[in-house]
Amino acid sequence: RLLLPSLRQWDCLSAQRVDHFVANSRHVARRIRKYWRREAAVVHPPVDTKAFTPRVEPGGEHYLCFGRLASYKRVDLAVEVCTRLGRPLVVAGDGEMMQQLKAKAGPSVRFVGRQDDAAVRELMARSRALLFPGEEDFGIIPVEAMSAGVPVIAYGRGGATETVVDGETGLLFSEQTPKSLADALQRFEHCEGDFDPQHLHAHAEKFSTENFLTGFRHEVEAAMARL
Repeated sequence: RLLLPSLRQWDCLSAQRVDHFVANSRHVARRIRKYWRREAAVVHPPVDTKAFTPRVEPGGEHYLCFGRLASYKRVDLAVEVCTRLGRPLVVAGDGEMMQQLKAKAGPSVRFVGRQDDAAVRELMARSRALLFPGEEDFGIIPVEAMSAGVPVIAYGRGGATETVVDGETGLLFSEQTPKSLADALQRFEHCEGDFDPQHLHAHAEKFSTENFLTGFRHEVEAAMARL
């Protein structure tokens, strides 16, 4: 606590020496504006959309939640809700929350651990939807899911609000609570057939590697021109 005021002052002064900021989302750009009083261009990170082939029809066997099992990812919400509603959920990934999540899970939840890229694509292809209950600066996994033609049910904060179009490529829920996610899950199941895989894939292409390279090159050239 004694050091924090000096560290904040040093941090803010250091930020003023930067020529040009580029953020990976509008969410991060707002933080740069709030704490450093600087504007930042936004170039979304590259997603390998070509690695995924959109499925032909909507629907699948299970819900999917994957990534590092850390507390801030809030995978516990997905496990609790799918356990309570009896919905099949596959959790792919590993991390410090694994044992706690397993203790909370019912028979409808299956843990498969870390998976290679091919296995992830297979799990994705058989998913009804990706559950993304955490808050991320951007979040590449939802874009990968949409690239595979899979809708996303995500917490409506952070980068997910820039990649998931509510009612069009998935659904956003407003609170990190079991009730809010359960309501979103049930809403999704009433309109699941409306999410066209080809449309989801086309939307994900906006975040492709090619678009990242074009956008980042533009920002570098713009910064160099002002020097």
